[in-house]
Amino acid sequence: MTVRPEVPPLPRFPVLLVDDDPDFLFSSETTLRASGIEPVRAVADSRMVLSLLSGTEVAVIVLDLSMPHLPGEELLKTIREEYPHVPVIVMTGVDEVETAVSCMRNGAFDYLVKPVESSRFVSVVQRAQEMRELQEEVSSLKRRLLSGKMETPEAFSGIVTNSPKMFAIFQYLEAIARSTQPVLITGETGVGKGLIARSVHRTGGRSGPFVAVSVAGLDDNMFSDTLFGHQKGAFTGADQPREGLVSKAAGGTLFLDEIGDLRDSSQMKLLRLLEEREYYPLGSDVPRRTDARVICATNQHPKDLLSAGKLRKDMYYRLTGHHVHVPPLRERPEDLPLLVGHFLEETAGSLGKKRPTVPPELFTLLSAYDFPGNVRELKMLIHDAVARHRSGVLSLEVFREAVGPVPPSRVVGAPASGAGEEPLRIPGRFPTLKEAEGYLVSEALKRSKDNQGVAARLLGITRQALNKRLTRGSGKT
Repeated sequence: MTVRPEVPPLPRFPVLLVDDDPDFLFSSETTLRASGIEPVRAVADSRMVLSLLSGTEVAVIVLDLSMPHLPGEELLKTIREEYPHVPVIVMTGVDEVETAVSCMRNGAFDYLVKPVESSRFVSVVQRAQEMRELQEEVSSLKRRLLSGKMETPEAFSGIVTNSPKMFAIFQYLEAIARSTQPVLITGETGVGKGLIARSVHRTGGRSGPFVAVSVAGLDDNMFSDTLFGHQKGAFTGADQPREGLVSKAAGGTLFLDEIGDLRDSSQMKLLRLLEEREYYPLGSDVPRRTDARVICATNQHPKDLLSAGKLRKDMYYRLTGHHVHVPPLRERPEDLPLLVGHFLEETAGSLGKKRPTVPPELFTLLSAYDFPGNVRELKMLIHDAVARHRSGVLSLEVFREAVGPVPPSRVVGAPASGAGEEPLRIPGRFPTLKEAEGYLVSEALKRSKDNQGVAARLLGITRQALNKRLTRGSGKT
């Protein structure tokens, strides 16, 4: 069993409230906390702000203008000069167009006039947080791409790969680690979307659990009960209250697989969860809040789901903010040796067998296969082959049955051919039958890298028949 090191949790930067009115500070802090925006820090003396910023990172600043000692407008200019990455929301009782224009020119994110409706106040702070997260993601991604290094490689230790495409995905996931926005993972069946989701959870360093559920086949009532739970008496047979998976994922990650199968009514409820961070257990009129990060996965492309009417347009745009597409195994052949070795070791250990020797022609054979089931299919093939194995070299029979006839264009090193192209063109003098046979044998060996087993399959003959032709040819030379 591999023990993975714990990933230290990432800090959540506070929203900083700056105002000389203690009643305003109390009410604003209460409003933000009630809306799930935490942590919040309040400062009543504007002279303390710059010294605080020099030693503490903050997410957003809500700043009053009319304060003694250090006026808000002067403080705004200094903050924008020294800490341009921190969005500043001006919130004041001064309702003057010139003042508002001056603040916006000096870099204020928004200008709010007291008294402000709670919903608008929360909405503006959330937008400022999202902008800050986006800036961090762009900066982080740029830094990682330029350095070519990863900061938390241990978070991806469960994924066996040597593919540049996969490493690029890892770097992107590290860049969005601090984000609270949902993540959409797409890819064919068996590529490892669940492993990617767990890596997102570990990279984010979230303190809560990773909770996974497949929503395929769930009707709207089952979806609501599974995710949101229910109150006692919510429906016939609800003798006891039931906690939903959203509640169980508090502080952690909720992974929803097969999201493309969700009904429209269920998508509306999920959309509210994503946008408002609120949900209603069945039978309850009181909303509950959640801080769980949501990750969704589907084996269908989101644009295809949208055009087919299976995905709401608002849901599409909400999910594709952070979109990761996992490439199929046939697009990363460099992973085959690593995966074969890993699954051989894993399967031999689980079956109590000695790891078998791998014949060199195995990788040539596998490189000619499309793997519609991807990594999951390869794992099952390896398990079947090792289960049948008795001693010596691993038999290729299981793999030959799965791969079937090998198209010449799928063999590593073979030139690509277009649809309907002739299998062989003969320019110049027409060859004799013996000359053509010699050329075909030579070309088959070349394309199979001198692997006689694969070459024989390309030629449509047995290996023994190929050996006879090679022996006859060498005897003539």
